[in-house]
Amino acid sequence: MNFSSLFLPIKIGTMEVKNRLVVPAMGSGLGNPDGTVSQRLIDYWVARAKGGFGLLITEFVFVDPPGKAVPDQLGIWKDDFIPGFKKLAEEVHKHGAKIALQIHHAGRQTSQQLTGVQPVAPSPLPCPVGKEVPRELTTEEVYQLIEKFGDAALRAKRAGYDAVEIHAGHGYLVTQFMSSYSNRRMDEFGGSLHGRMNFAVKIIENVKTKTGNDFPVIFRMSGEERVPGGRTIEESRAAARILEEAGADAIHVSTGVYASMPWIVAPASVAPGYNVNAAAEIKKSVDIPVLAVGRINDPYLAEDIIRTGKADLISLGRQSIADPEFPNKVAAGLIDEISPCIACMQRCQGERVDAEDTGISCLVNPFTGKEGTLKIEKTQAPKKIMIIGAGPGGLEAAWIAAQRGHKVTVFEKQASPGGQYRTGAIPPFKHDIARAIKYFVQMGKKFGVEYRFGTEVTAEMVAKEKPDVAIIATGSQPVVPKIEGIDGPRIVQAVDVLEGKVYPGEKVLIIGGGLVGVETADFLGERQHKVTLVDMLPQIAAGENPSTKYFLFERLKNYGVTLLTDIKVKSFLEDGILYEKDHQEHKLEGFDSIVLAMGVKAYNPLEEKIKGLVPQVFVIGDAVKARKALEAIAEGARLAVSI
Repeated sequence: MNFSSLFLPIKIGTMEVKNRLVVPAMGSGLGNPDGTVSQRLIDYWVARAKGGFGLLITEFVFVDPPGKAVPDQLGIWKDDFIPGFKKLAEEVHKHGAKIALQIHHAGRQTSQQLTGVQPVAPSPLPCPVGKEVPRELTTEEVYQLIEKFGDAALRAKRAGYDAVEIHAGHGYLVTQFMSSYSNRRMDEFGGSLHGRMNFAVKIIENVKTKTGNDFPVIFRMSGEERVPGGRTIEESRAAARILEEAGADAIHVSTGVYASMPWIVAPASVAPGYNVNAAAEIKKSVDIPVLAVGRINDPYLAEDIIRTGKADLISLGRQSIADPEFPNKVAAGLIDEISPCIACMQRCQGERVDAEDTGISCLVNPFTGKEGTLKIEKTQAPKKIMIIGAGPGGLEAAWIAAQRGHKVTVFEKQASPGGQYRTGAIPPFKHDIARAIKYFVQMGKKFGVEYRFGTEVTAEMVAKEKPDVAIIATGSQPVVPKIEGIDGPRIVQAVDVLEGKVYPGEKVLIIGGGLVGVETADFLGERQHKVTLVDMLPQIAAGENPSTKYFLFERLKNYGVTLLTDIKVKSFLEDGILYEKDHQEHKLEGFDSIVLAMGVKAYNPLEEKIKGLVPQVFVIGDAVKARKALEAIAEGARLAVSI
């Protein structure tokens, strides 16, 4: 497919952008504690400028201390912040990208604990998430904030930025004024749509007055707020026309507010491009460029959006986190070498590998956020490396070590790569995991990794291979606790169900409410089995991302899956279990199949056997301790750059 539409230049106001690919503003946590720009932040943005993106929009920057939203947020509320942003803009410009600064005020979507003062808002209506009652801004205070937005934009221009983006999406202060969901005012900034839009209009006008018509203003808004009483796309279309008349040079169409957070950063169960139609609707109403965003993680999808006129520019949020080289790779036709965003909602949404793993990063690409410190550099001492296990950790270590110049061979006892990650791609909406596995293997092939599938490694084989380094990445295996009756004829492992090795009967009892258990319930519910899932903990899927759980539990409810908690299994019966709850014994019976999803444990049968046979032996991933792919991939990368 020809991707020519993605690489056409476009003008936003007086600013010409070299292509249609944008890195939108996303909180990175890479700034200094005082809200100034750090070298880590510069490294992060420069990597995306080098990667070929036409426009970079620096993450939300608060214009007034009471408007701070998160502890590590960048500031622009006084001139002291200008030097850092100036250095960032200069470095980005060296690589041909344009850069905009997103200016922001949290309004009611913050807390007194963070800012030291009561949150402010158009009306004293608490956010359903934060639940703090905000103080209603006086009319005079509203005008003062309009000036502060304009002052912040002027600082951005003085710092050498090419444009500014006003953040009026996701339920923050400007949005709060625009929406009847949060605005009950009766002065000039409330009431009708005209009144509710007045704050945004006057901010645009103030910015233009202070920065001039040669400094473009992008306006980011939620096309739909996705809450009862919130703004819908019909009203947003009308609002967009008002914004254009006020002087906005582009509209960046996002979605949601804090109370509809699962839609703002959507998990894999939400379709790619789910928000594009909102951008297309806004585009019908305005003549200025429109930016689309929302699970756009594929170049074919991005090209089609531009080619069919649904939007003028594409914001690749999490996909730009997963691969800063996305534009360059698309331009070169290296589609299979794109590190994919799989919408796993893990590392980029706050999970950490360890205490040192701070700031933004990616499960598939742990180099993100560490561009200045974690680097793939050619080795001066090539070694023969034997990697035992082709799960995500082993595959990641393999291609990186090979790129550095080592001779790498991967051994895997299964007939195909992926390990447990391959199984993880089977449940509903998890298919993008297969893209990650394919990417790891493709990168390995590019750099000369030899793969030997269907080969179980023994100590004798290691002795024969005589590697300089052995990396044990043998993963984990299911836990089978010593409970009476657990070897019964109706009992099967969840992994065997997902891989199609066994097909359970109509009525299924799943033991274990962790990730494997709930995804197996999702898998079987989709296939119209009658499923009951039990867990010994008080919460099902306790460690999973809230947005992932939101859509998952919605599906389980629709399938009629029964969820039971605080269940301690005492023994397995022929067609059920004897269990204890609240110090009383009960029975669950009448099931055709019982599926075990009771966790996994490290599987490492070789380490002690080969220590004397190989100069260096390393163990990574679940072979150390059963965890997630997040840790396995990060450990594989860290090890591979250090050998």
